[in-house]
Amino acid sequence: MNRLKGMTAYLCGAMDRVADGGVEWREHITPKLQEFGVGVFNPCNKPSDYAPEDEDTRELIHSLKRSGRYDEVASVMKPICAVDLRMVDIAHFIIMNLDIDSHLCGSYHEAFVAIGQKKPVIVMCKQGKRNLPNWMFGVVPHQMVFINWSETLEYLHHINEDENVKHLNRWRFFDFNKVYGNDQFAIRPQELYESGGN
Repeated sequence: MNRLKGMTAYLCGAMDRVADGGVEWREHITPKLQEFGVGVFNPCNKPSDYAPEDEDTRELIHSLKRSGRYDEVASVMKPICAVDLRMVDIAHFIIMNLDIDSHLCGSYHEAFVAIGQKKPVIVMCKQGKRNLPNWMFGVVPHQMVFINWSETLEYLHHINEDENVKHLNRWRFFDFNKVYGNDQFAIRPQELYESGGN
């Protein structure tokens, strides 16, 4: 069926308080999503020259904070927040790396924006579903929470191919050939699915 082809995903997870800046897992998952024909919005490698967010940016921010230059910190961060939230707006679904040992201020904001937009938010929590923050059980179907990337990708394969997939009232599928006016996506027309459930 290839339902995911033509969709876009935003990769949500900690960046400023993790050792590698959140790069490694995003580089691991990106080509696997692209194999589905999914476009990837990666805040570590933004598809824009506007508001870069890399090690140099983080060092600048730390330096400004140490000097008490908070207006300048805000000036650096406002466009970063704006472009990342815009990528959330554009994405069809979100993949969230929720590590409860990290501080996830921006990631929670992005996830809750996506939840408010009724988008699928797929969560990978390496500490397991039983350690997921309680609030998340009220806003994300627990069937979309996984303990590793292998399970996460298996779920996406299920969404992509299985005729009997349960959508948990989250997924909507479109015929992107109609959207773009050509046959580049080579998928069968899909009706909009709307099932009951959570």
